[in-house]
Amino acid sequence: MVGYTDFAMTARNFPKRLGLIAGNGKFPILILDAARAHGAEVVVAAIKEETFPEIEQHGATSIHWMSLGELSKLVETFHREGITEAIMAGQVKHKQIFSAIRPDWKLAKLLMSLGTRNTDSLIGGVAKVLADEGITLLDSTSLLEPLLAQEGVLSRRPPTDQEQTNITYGRAVAQHLSRFDIGQTVVIAEAACVAVEAMEGTDATILRAGELLSSPSLGDKPSTMGRELTVVKVAKPNQDMRFDVPVIGLRTIETMKQANATCLALDAGKCLLLDGLAIVEAANAAGICMVAEKPATQHHAQHVELPKI
Repeated sequence: MVGYTDFAMTARNFPKRLGLIAGNGKFPILILDAARAHGAEVVVAAIKEETFPEIEQHGATSIHWMSLGELSKLVETFHREGITEAIMAGQVKHKQIFSAIRPDWKLAKLLMSLGTRNTDSLIGGVAKVLADEGITLLDSTSLLEPLLAQEGVLSRRPPTDQEQTNITYGRAVAQHLSRFDIGQTVVIAEAACVAVEAMEGTDATILRAGELLSSPSLGDKPSTMGRELTVVKVAKPNQDMRFDVPVIGLRTIETMKQANATCLALDAGKCLLLDGLAIVEAANAAGICMVAEKPATQHHAQHVELPKI
């Protein structure tokens, strides 16, 4: 696991006072710890519906709890706290858009202006509102570069021939989907797409794929096709590293074990390993292959060819 002193060395000209818009998961807590190690005072805007309560225990200068719909309160809080630079970290479940959360006038105005309500347009719209208010969003990985997946085989074992075929096909399919901001994860078996991520998130997609291939309707007799799954998670062709960065953690490996998934393919330099080397160690213990490749170019993403099997 990389230490926080290593995080600090990756930051250049980092602000002494930082706003943190915290979604769920460990990502915001890692950012908070790393920023404090770098000497920054951190003002946290914690989302009631998402942020882990344990963020209260990590030494923030102040924490302001607010609802997902309170965009005006977010802006007012940062102005009052003297925040001009902020980081957005942690997932906000896309399905919250359709929940009972009531948007304030500023968020309602933003929602009405959007042609589509996918992640890019929503968070991009929030980023523009913040910029118009004098608050700049920074790259969410600026303090965590050592945790970005490095190119190459990360696990003890490389992919098998069948897994590599699945990776090649899965990356092409995932790149197509990510261009439309549908999801960033696909699950492949025998060069067939078993599941595609939408609003449910990565773990739910992996579990759904496992349930499909273990369904009683497929029978218990030996099959001519393998039922082991390859999980492919990619960045968008023009990934904005300020938000919605692909992340995996130990829970991803546990979910893969449950779903009988044997291989995990990532985009090098674009996907965060939130638990650092512990993820690779867990993958090795489970016999799971982990590999990271350079992200496909937009040109490559436009052509999907079925691999020869």
